[in-house]
Amino acid sequence: MTPEQARHALFGEILTLEETRAARFLPGALLPAAVQDACAQGEALLRALAVIDDGAARSDEQDPQGEPALLRMEAKLDVLTLLVAELAAAQERGDPRQPLVWSARGVELVVSDPPAAGQQGLLRMRASDWLPTRLLLPAQVLAVQAESAGTRVWLAFVQLSPALQSALERHVFRIHRREVAQLRRER
Repeated sequence: MTPEQARHALFGEILTLEETRAARFLPGALLPAAVQDACAQGEALLRALAVIDDGAARSDEQDPQGEPALLRMEAKLDVLTLLVAELAAAQERGDPRQPLVWSARGVELVVSDPPAAGQQGLLRMRASDWLPTRLLLPAQVLAVQAESAGTRVWLAFVQLSPALQSALERHVFRIHRREVAQLRRER
């Protein structure tokens, strides 16, 4: 696949973000258990962020009329639990902040070690600027292009659970909505 074809596959006719985030592609086989864990943790993180950001009720709540303040507190506790788990795992923290183009379908970024087209792995990125917890998304390299500063790659998110796919779409929309609101305030 050419870079232009990959760009269209990932960003054509879908809400796309351009921002700077800490992110890294971790090449490796996508084992079913690891994909399932990444999807479950990613969904939990994105749902918790949604409740904190918007104060919206979770769709899986038994009582959708629950107290908004209580729902936000529960979401904050969920995020705190994820943060403590990540700190306990002591994963490396050196992911570079870099310009990204991304959507709910995939991401375009620059890497230092060029992967091969078709290579699978995990995209690790910060889901929020205020929270250091990383979002892990199973991905596959669609295209590769050498550049002077590294190698530009286009990664398609693969094997996402329907719940994670939906949560990711809502997360992208919330970020876009915040950007639009910020631009309006600056005018």
